[in-house]
Formats: sequence, C-alpha cells, structure tokens
Amino acid sequence: MPRLEPGTPAPDFTLIDQDGTPVRLRDLRGAPVVLFFYPAAMTPGCTTEACDFRDSLGPLQAAGYTVMGISRDDPAKLRAFRERDGLTYPLLSDPDHAVHDAYGAWGEKMNYGKVVEGVIRSTVIVDAEGRVEHALYNVKATGHVARVRALLGLG
Repeated sequence: MPRLEPGTPAPDFTLIDQDGTPVRLRDLRGAPVVLFFYPAAMTPGCTTEACDFRDSLGPLQAAGYTVMGISRDDPAKLRAFRERDGLTYPLLSDPDHAVHDAYGAWGEKMNYGKVVEGVIRSTVIVDAEGRVEHALYNVKATGHVARVRALLGLG
C-alpha cells in the first residue's frame, strides 16, 4: 500500500473503540492526533509500545495531542488490553484493516526471514487541520515513543 507523505490530507475514518463507541477522525479536528498502528493487543512488543505511549501521555496531552492506538483486535480484546495495562487513551478496532490500508500500515513485511502480509508497525501524526505532519513506518516497539516525542519537540 502507498505510504502517506507529510502535508497530504489524513484519510478520514470511523472506527469503534474498546467500549463500542464510534470514533471519527474528523471530529478531532482542531487538535493534533497521534495514531499508532500495532499488530496485536497483549503481545510483548505491542504492550511495550502501548505502555510507552501511556507513560508519555502527560507531555503529549499537555502539548494538545490526542493519542489513539489502532489494531485489528475486536473491542473486547482491546478493552481487556486497556484494563490489564492501565492504558488511558482510546484503542480502535479495524478488523478488516481498511484504515491500516488507507494509512499504509498494512502490506508485505519480513517476519522471521519470511515475507508475510500484515500490520506494519507505524505512527502517523495528524495536525490540527487534518493533514499528515509525520508518517513513520516499520518502527520498532522499543524506543519509538521517545523518537515521536523528540520529533514533536517534547524530548
């Protein structure tokens, strides 16, 4: 799938969160949004990344950012993940990976030396006007949130 470039409009979407509530990206206009795409709730790498975002939520929110995680997991699993790890931001369910596709976070990748199709761990930062500010692909779970914070000047 094509990757998003800075300055392009962020694809709008409506997804269901961990509580079954619809979340529309366009409803968040007026403030910047951090969207991180991760392969699967409650796996070691995804837990590390999600908890790093949780631990950095204070500075991100103080700078006006809304953080949301997106995976293919169903709302019940997302709710369990959120509760288990004390995640305090929305987790969105994209079971058919349509939003992953639109954001370039789905496609071929190497997994243990084999080419497979699946989630490409990615973070897209959308500015207050709904345009892509940063699009980071093939990121590592560990240390990634510190890189995001540095990019946003929140070191």
